[in-house]
Amino acid sequence: MGVTYLKTFIFIVVLTISTIAFGIGALITLFITKNSNLGHYWARLWGWLQLKVTGTRVVIKNKELVDPRETYVYMANHQSWFDIFALLAHVPGQFRWLAKEELYRIPILGQAMKLIGYIPIDRSNRAKAFESIAKAAERVREGVSIMVFPEGTRSIDGVLQPFKKGGFILAIHSKKPILPISISGSHKVMPKRSWMVHPGTITITFHPPIPTEAYTIDDRDKLIALVEEAIRKGLTPEEGGKVELKEANSGEFHRVAS
Repeated sequence: MGVTYLKTFIFIVVLTISTIAFGIGALITLFITKNSNLGHYWARLWGWLQLKVTGTRVVIKNKELVDPRETYVYMANHQSWFDIFALLAHVPGQFRWLAKEELYRIPILGQAMKLIGYIPIDRSNRAKAFESIAKAAERVREGVSIMVFPEGTRSIDGVLQPFKKGGFILAIHSKKPILPISISGSHKVMPKRSWMVHPGTITITFHPPIPTEAYTIDDRDKLIALVEEAIRKGLTPEEGGKVELKEANSGEFHRVAS
């Protein structure tokens, strides 16, 4: 337990200092070069550092399925803050986050996120949320990959939660492939509602891209089921949760987590 407290203390100190220092570094870089891609490299280094100082090991599977030259809508399950660090450090190429609006209010970090091109989403306002989704879809059509957590927020118990539809509407409008990502083990490193860091290994599994050109908004539930099934394959049975069939208004049955 003493090691856990020490590791947590070091993590909080390094996270605070690096967020300020790297945020300033990103702002200066972006101001001088006007190149948002360079700003993302600062974010990658920031994510890598948090993993390093906590001794969190990351195992990568199927990285060859990701073409850094391709444009994707990345979709990953969300168990912990460490998902963000692991994805920044290990997803090849450039991408931008579709992230909750509250993060943009944090001094320095928020300004850096805006200049890098991350897209805020206000989950409390439906109209604004759809405006953000439309903006993100436009960015994807322009060739910018976007990272989405389809559950909307971190799972409290580490078990895969039902997916929200916004990210799938984004993908359908963009006509770009969805690349599912499974994140396993991060809940044990740092559960939701806790700042305690525990020794552990995070496994990131990339899955084959799923084309979206043939999908319309009306059959988005079918796309959700495909992505959910892919992500569940990279999780443990406990993380994947139980799956049951639920009848939709159309009379069809869809797989949902329970």
